[in-house]
Amino acid sequence: MMMAMTDPQEFLVRLYEAAVQRALPLANMVAFLPQPPKGRTVVVGAGKAGASMVHALEALWPQDAPLCGLVVTRYHHVPPRPEGLKERVEIVEAAHPVPDAAGLNAAERILQLVQGLSVDDLVICPISGGGSSLMTLPADGLTLADKQRINQQLLASGADIAEMNCVRKHLSRIKGGRLAAACGAAKVVTLAISDVPGDDLSVIASGPTVADASTCAQALAILDRYRIDVPIKVRASLVSGELETPKPGDAAFDGHVCHLIATPQQSLQAAAQVARDAGFAAHILSDEIEGESREAGKVHAALARAVALRGEPFAKPCVILSGGETTVTVRERPAGTAKGRGGRAGEFCMGLAVALKSEANVWALVADTDGIDGVEDNAGAFVTPTTLQRAAEQGARIADHLDRNDAYGYFESIGDLFFTGPTHTNVNDFRAIFVL
Repeated sequence: MMMAMTDPQEFLVRLYEAAVQRALPLANMVAFLPQPPKGRTVVVGAGKAGASMVHALEALWPQDAPLCGLVVTRYHHVPPRPEGLKERVEIVEAAHPVPDAAGLNAAERILQLVQGLSVDDLVICPISGGGSSLMTLPADGLTLADKQRINQQLLASGADIAEMNCVRKHLSRIKGGRLAAACGAAKVVTLAISDVPGDDLSVIASGPTVADASTCAQALAILDRYRIDVPIKVRASLVSGELETPKPGDAAFDGHVCHLIATPQQSLQAAAQVARDAGFAAHILSDEIEGESREAGKVHAALARAVALRGEPFAKPCVILSGGETTVTVRERPAGTAKGRGGRAGEFCMGLAVALKSEANVWALVADTDGIDGVEDNAGAFVTPTTLQRAAEQGARIADHLDRNDAYGYFESIGDLFFTGPTHTNVNDFRAIFVL
């Protein structure tokens, strides 16, 4: 029986919260923990969910079994330590999405922690999205400033996550399986929360503990495609293959184990169940949607309008869900034009709002499950039947905001930004469209 709906936006928030709750590490980790070894257990890793993964591990690991290590997470992404929980693994904060010195220092310390381990030792690696920038260790010939510039250019280029991380792996001394190789004879167990389309472990945080099938030649082609320069020495090392990553079949990975403890699809399924429990049909399009954010928004709008106007391909009322990781190509701005603010979720919402054409009885919430849309303080934004009208009344033209990639300014003008603060997990983009 259908639940009476008084506020579509509150309902969409419930769906988002269910998706986030499903991806929190404490309930998901216990089934994948190995037995304590004869020797030491060292915990090293990185990601936006890093701190909450450490807290879960500290709570679940036998209190009489040794545990030490270091995990790096994003600034302000450390949740309060549960009362009575003893600190056994150090948590360090660093910058995302552009790396900083704190992340570099943490990466150097992580490599030092895994030196000299034996077959009696165990390395547990909590890995989640964001680890690529949080745990940065430039390849020989690159400075931190070089890595920062290359990351900024990749983020603005429109490159997808697999392309960006292919480059990052080959320009690093710790990514692309190199961390696992540095662990020597110790067994390595990776516990990963996926934030990438297809849940490819070699792409999550640039796969520091996973064999890498991509090549130097592919990394160089991506750099050339997006016209991103690297120092001459580094380019020569890519051409020669000197910066090649450890490949599948390499003995360095013998005996290692990788577990996905939370995925985007699981979170979408949790949201869908909440919708169904409320009496609404729920349809998951895909957890792997990529492409330009604004264009993906327009495609979703076309589907929502078809449902609203013709009851096809889904009968209304219903909820349409999707996930994945879209991209934003930053447009060149005319001289004197203010820099736009916003991330993938906001840009998607602008494309969605334009193409919905103020369709009645269609509401949407698009937000990043880590609680941060790009580098802003919002998780995402709402789109309602009155979005375009209310913004126009405030003097905000959506075409102007699209031209300067200013989703934050557009939705701020009508109070439709969505704020959660850091959620301490990350299964990437969450999109819910509610058609009544």
